Amino acid sequence: MNNKLTEGVDFYYNDEGFIVLTEVYHLNKGFCCGNGCKHCPYNYEAVPEPKKSLLLENKIWNQK
Repeated sequence: MNNKLTEGVDFYYNDEGFIVLTEVYHLNKGFCCGNGCKHCPYNYEAVPEPKKSLLLENKIWNQK
């Protein structure tokens, strides 16, 4: 994985000014880090319960 991140591809800034890592970044990383990232493409597999269930529920709810 390239150490240089590209804004708009690997991350963006949210309304509060925080960096949000994109799905592209996570796919290039290759695994779930367990932090409950907003764009996790791995269904939060490394996130401990009960946080994992809450994140998955919110993800499904926001897709409706």
